[in-house]
Amino acid sequence: MQTDSFHYLVKDHIARIRFARPKTLNSLTFKVYRDLTDLMYALRSDDEVKVIIIEGEGKGFCSGGDVHEIIGELLKRNAEGLLEFTRMTGELIRNMRELDKPIIASVNGIAAGAGAVIALASDFRILAKEANIAFLFQKVGLTAADMGAVFLLPKVVGLARATEYLMLGDYISSEEALRIGLANKVVELSELENETMSLAKRLAESASVALGVTKRLINNEWLMDISAAIEQEAVAQALMMQTEDHKEFHEAFKEKRKPNFKGK
Repeated sequence: MQTDSFHYLVKDHIARIRFARPKTLNSLTFKVYRDLTDLMYALRSDDEVKVIIIEGEGKGFCSGGDVHEIIGELLKRNAEGLLEFTRMTGELIRNMRELDKPIIASVNGIAAGAGAVIALASDFRILAKEANIAFLFQKVGLTAADMGAVFLLPKVVGLARATEYLMLGDYISSEEALRIGLANKVVELSELENETMSLAKRLAESASVALGVTKRLINNEWLMDISAAIEQEAVAQALMMQTEDHKEFHEAFKEKRKPNFKGK
């Protein structure tokens, strides 16, 4: 994909998306939103990519919507135009969650507003010690119920903590994010890329079909009762037992070698 919205590189089945507006802490424009949304959808059918990394260039991960290029322009729109925009931003998060491939947010600095939700919607979050996260919507006179934040955050950190962060908009330090489960790991900034790539390579070498089914069921079971969830998992696992990857594990075990999963 060719775009000036962000840097995009695929190597060894790992796609790296790097926001490329460091002077504004990688704030989002209409075009960045649209390109990223379309890319997340296109990756559904890209068999070359097994893992996605989202990262920021410079000192920030993503500071959210650009005040001049988005917020200023949105004030000129009518209700129909505003709804068109908010549905598009929600489409980005939906495409991320419905992508049957793991997404890693490698957070080097501030992740605020929409940037915080992009990190939240990822499957893994690795933070540098200097990084922090903030759901700032209420501080600009908007509801924190934006882009799925009110749906996602309570499921990650619990209702009480989510209510606090969504209503107050306070910055969440990397240490606090780790303590409450919002971060999977916190590392020195100098080690962030190595830690991110280590996780990405581990995921890329895993059975990609199994990872995709796991992510899909994590999404589906959020609103299920226990009986429905157990039945869905039984059906899914019976199907997975017929895959080539599962047979490859058995052969590798017998031959005392590492499995070579093909994603089939």
